[in-house]
Amino acid sequence: MNESGAQSGPTALRIILGAHLRRMRDAAGISRADAGWEIRSSESKVSRMELGRVGFKERDVRDLLTLYGLDDGDERERLLALAREANNPGWWHRYGDVLPSWFHSYLGLESAAALIRSYELQFVPGLLQTQDYVRAVVQLGRGLVTAEEVERRVTLRTSRQDVLTRPSPVRLWAVVDEAVLRRPIGGVKTMMMQLDHLIEMSQLPNVTLQVMGFGAGGHAATGGAYSILRFPEPDLADVVYIEHLTSALYLDKLEDLDQYTATMEALCVAAPPPNKTRDILTDIRRDFDA
Repeated sequence: MNESGAQSGPTALRIILGAHLRRMRDAAGISRADAGWEIRSSESKVSRMELGRVGFKERDVRDLLTLYGLDDGDERERLLALAREANNPGWWHRYGDVLPSWFHSYLGLESAAALIRSYELQFVPGLLQTQDYVRAVVQLGRGLVTAEEVERRVTLRTSRQDVLTRPSPVRLWAVVDEAVLRRPIGGVKTMMMQLDHLIEMSQLPNVTLQVMGFGAGGHAATGGAYSILRFPEPDLADVVYIEHLTSALYLDKLEDLDQYTATMEALCVAAPPPNKTRDILTDIRRDFDA
């Protein structure tokens, strides 16, 4: 893998390998059912492999490469090495006790992304939250949460934020509803510190932040918060991520991508430009300090 691929994490690597296998199968004119027979499995298993939704057995990949007629030894070894790397757990695996199973895939995609565009209605974007703000969010609606669990969730969230400051950092472009910034989650002091942090982070060259003010009235994103992730690898299509209370949706069909991308563009046009964001955040912070 190239340097960007080395940062990708297992989810993205599985998708890359699955795309390779799908193209090779199509080029060889072999059906998924026949490929499934070759690896002692089913058509649906091959489909899940090609979508990157399951891990890869090295033996299965080797047998498929033979079936598809790949004789190039170097290319075979590269793809087999990719299969081995794709089965390694991501850094977030050690937080499995406080991490919903459906969120693992998102962390893999977030780690692999070159660009994340998001629209937020209720919370500050996770990659821009302060530790105190995270603590307040973690405890919302959860009843009694142990101090240890809270701190593990805080550490998980702040570890994710490394994507903004690593070499070749992800570019984040977020549109945040004004209500997010006026809702004092964690109390007034926590919110003022959060606003200070947003002012600071918005100055990073790879972070663009816009505030959708109340004065904008209604706007295009009537369906709620969502994110669009774009990747440096050409084998990875954009993904729309929509989070629910106990699950999440991952959309990658072209018609869905087109609609959500157009909506995001409309939000960016409707919101004040990024060069106004610092003043807007400063004014909101001043209201808390009054």
